Amino acid sequence: MTGHEPQGIEIDTTKPHPARMYDWFLGGKDNYPVDEEMARQLLALDARGRDMARVNRAFMHRATRWLAENGIRQFLDIGTGIPTEPNLHQIAQRTAPDARIVYCDNDPIVLAHAAALLRSTPQGATEYIQADARKPETILEAAGQVLDFDKPIALSLLALLHFLDDGDGAAELVDRLVERLPSGSYLVLSHTTGDFDPEGAAQASAMYRARGMTLRLRSHAEITTFFDGLELVEPGVSLSADWHPELGEVIEVPGDGPIPGYAGVARKV
Repeated sequence: MTGHEPQGIEIDTTKPHPARMYDWFLGGKDNYPVDEEMARQLLALDARGRDMARVNRAFMHRATRWLAENGIRQFLDIGTGIPTEPNLHQIAQRTAPDARIVYCDNDPIVLAHAAALLRSTPQGATEYIQADARKPETILEAAGQVLDFDKPIALSLLALLHFLDDGDGAAELVDRLVERLPSGSYLVLSHTTGDFDPEGAAQASAMYRARGMTLRLRSHAEITTFFDGLELVEPGVSLSADWHPELGEVIEVPGDGPIPGYAGVARKV
């Protein structure tokens, strides 16, 4: 990592972390040799790792813009990652200056950058919660200090759930969070898949497992079940790159194969 570590924040540099690897894929500098090493090993399995990160980020921008244009003024983003411009709150507040955003992540390095996340418009608000995604009650309680849970909220779980196995309660986590959202709220979700390269997906999962991490690459059908009981926005659960490309920021990717990730937005009725 370039620069100095923030004082008082302990960062484990002995094993890779998904947020820092994502930062490396996006060309950031807030990562360590251990993160770069594993990221390069993943690139050996699929040379489009950087493109996958960029496509996911572009989906976040389009989905956030769509939500703001459709009246959503509150956002809860769990699994925030290290800040990259523009952040979710910047996209939302360009359309709706009064939008309120709560970010949540469990990596201390994201906490170190919280000040960069919190530059809100005067009319709106942003806040950061340091918490593990597997503790929804903690997140909901803290988010309730900033967001009004009697009004619609967009819950973003972007490139997060593939780091939670079924046994870790991935489905239960989604259900618990959505349960607390009022009618008119939305679930925004993106998820990597092994549908297009099962052998490479198995190798990647094994690589994570060898480092004490989880990579649970789900199928289109499995990802769709996270939206059970919700009203999917067209085109439903699609390839991330295919979700409303007319909203902009379409990433040109070399080759003919699809970027192996699905995404969807659904409304709670």
